[in-house]
Amino acid sequence: MSVDQHSNPFEERLSAALHDTGSTFEADRGALTDGGRTRGRRMRVRRRAAVLGGAAGIALVGVGGALLLPGEGRENERATVASGAEVTATAKDTPAPVSGEELIRTLKELLPDGKFSGEQGRGTDSVLGPFAQVVYDDGEGPAAVGIGLHRVEPGSSQAREATRCPDQVFTPHDSCATSTLADGSKLMLFKGYEYPDRRVDTKWWNAVLVTPRGQQISVSEWNSAAEKDELISRPAPPLSASQLKELAMAPQWRAAVDAIPERTGTPSEAPTAQPPRVDGPAVRETLAKLVPDRVEVVSKGGQEEGYAYLVVDDGKGKSFVQINVQRRMLDDAGQLYGSAETLDDGTRVATRQGPGEKGAAGVVMWTVDIMRADGRRVVISAFNTGAQHEDATREAPALSMKELRAIALSPRWDDLNRPEPT
Repeated sequence: MSVDQHSNPFEERLSAALHDTGSTFEADRGALTDGGRTRGRRMRVRRRAAVLGGAAGIALVGVGGALLLPGEGRENERATVASGAEVTATAKDTPAPVSGEELIRTLKELLPDGKFSGEQGRGTDSVLGPFAQVVYDDGEGPAAVGIGLHRVEPGSSQAREATRCPDQVFTPHDSCATSTLADGSKLMLFKGYEYPDRRVDTKWWNAVLVTPRGQQISVSEWNSAAEKDELISRPAPPLSASQLKELAMAPQWRAAVDAIPERTGTPSEAPTAQPPRVDGPAVRETLAKLVPDRVEVVSKGGQEEGYAYLVVDDGKGKSFVQINVQRRMLDDAGQLYGSAETLDDGTRVATRQGPGEKGAAGVVMWTVDIMRADGRRVVISAFNTGAQHEDATREAPALSMKELRAIALSPRWDDLNRPEPT
């Protein structure tokens, strides 16, 4: 499978988690809730660049079967392509397009001497985004090497997340470091694995560069001829961390990003307004205050917006607890809740107890999903393991369904999750 079909140190992780977790539900997994908003990256290298930091990446799943994705999306693309808009590229100040063949040629020229095969590429004028990938052999065995190019809004949460190292709770890895270069660019160097559960020991190393102008370059390499479905061909990917850095910093890539046309659209109908964002750190701290005193909070983390997790221990082992807080979800209520319980104040409450992520033996997930009458939504899940991708370490989650329900219905979420005035 080619790099363009995947893409980022973690939308791939996110996609895999969604596929595995979603498959446990008897509902349309394609019905994604707008409030969660997918990261929307279509190339794997681009996804790998941006999800790395937002490794909360493991998705909550609506009890009604609709998937709920943490993280931000590409609003521009969602307002055009996703809404059926007529998409056009603005030619103003945009350099001439760079073809896929040119990107492949540049990648080969920048790599050390070796043999090349399996060349794939897409130019800067492609609506799916530019990328280049080759199978590179320096004499030590073939390895897939790919590069993806992308624009991000300078200073945005997407730009920050792109170079933020993932949380070990979600994405086990050997090393990761983020640095600031002399020109103000952020560079992340990551060494990890294609599969978080290490069911296949394919190594995946990644460098992501984001410049102050919003040029994003992501370089990925593996120790096999493809990131998936190929035998491991060498002990490690071919490029060292310093070589990955040098490759990502090559000025040719920045020039190619500049040649990506900015997309404008004329939607056939106005795009749906995005729900206001909920501060992630505030969600995390609120959750920490709401868990019962009988459990100890071992660790905590989350994302900038709407999503947080705790690892708690009641003396019987670690238990992973995650929460997603959203606004303006009323349009999805019918799809998400169906015939769920409705309280006197109009709050809908859905619950589920079932298997957790595939590939992790014995894991169960207990979920309480509530929506207030005005569309404010809180979804909380607990697991019988300290990390979703790891095997069960206890019989049941540390928090009972009653405790999860009490947390989800707490009025403390109201101030965090109150709709903004219109």
